[in-house]
Amino acid sequence: MAFNDDSFIREVNEELRSDQVKGAWRRFGRYLIALAVLIVLGTIGYKVYEYWDDNQSSGTGDKFIAAMKLADENKNDEALAALETLEKEGHGAYPILARLRAASVLAQKGDTAGAVAAFDLIGKDNAAPAAVRDAAKIRAGWLLIEGGTYDQVSAHVEEMAVPGNAFRHSAREALGLAAYKAGNIAQARQWYQAIADDAQSPRNVANRAQMMLDNITASGKAPAAQG
Repeated sequence: MAFNDDSFIREVNEELRSDQVKGAWRRFGRYLIALAVLIVLGTIGYKVYEYWDDNQSSGTGDKFIAAMKLADENKNDEALAALETLEKEGHGAYPILARLRAASVLAQKGDTAGAVAAFDLIGKDNAAPAAVRDAAKIRAGWLLIEGGTYDQVSAHVEEMAVPGNAFRHSAREALGLAAYKAGNIAQARQWYQAIADDAQSPRNVANRAQMMLDNITASGKAPAAQG
């Protein structure tokens, strides 16, 4: 199913306006997550790249790139072995970047619980740069949207859903999706409205938030935002 197919968007709109919130999530939740996660990964990638770029003089850079190539080719076990070596023997930024990439490979393999646990460890590691810790928390939160609870998602990302935080757009969208999935439509509206009210929200994020706000309003499930 193409994400940009007008018929798909219309079907999502109709389903979201119905009284079957949980049914809508079952049918379209993974597609909404897939659409949103692209910009989440882009934001994380940019922040982590900045950190990597500042440390690329290390002689282990080629090994890190080779490990990423293995992951991109879905040679997950080989990638994990290479990344584990970098965690132990790498210099400069590479051990923490290897841990971050290894957690992503676990998610890629379908080991969501293992990936969340790995991202959690990075997010709590005060020796890691703040941007890397925040990236790990965001990634864990997004992994928990489909299989976890709102409180679990919130515990990972809500501290970043504040003005001035570089990850606030991704954090707010994760919270909006988690609240919607949980059937707490009023809370979902609040998070989507925070995105809509932020002039710096990326266009794709703002567009998705506005679509959800329009459908929540049309469904009559939550009171209109107070001006």
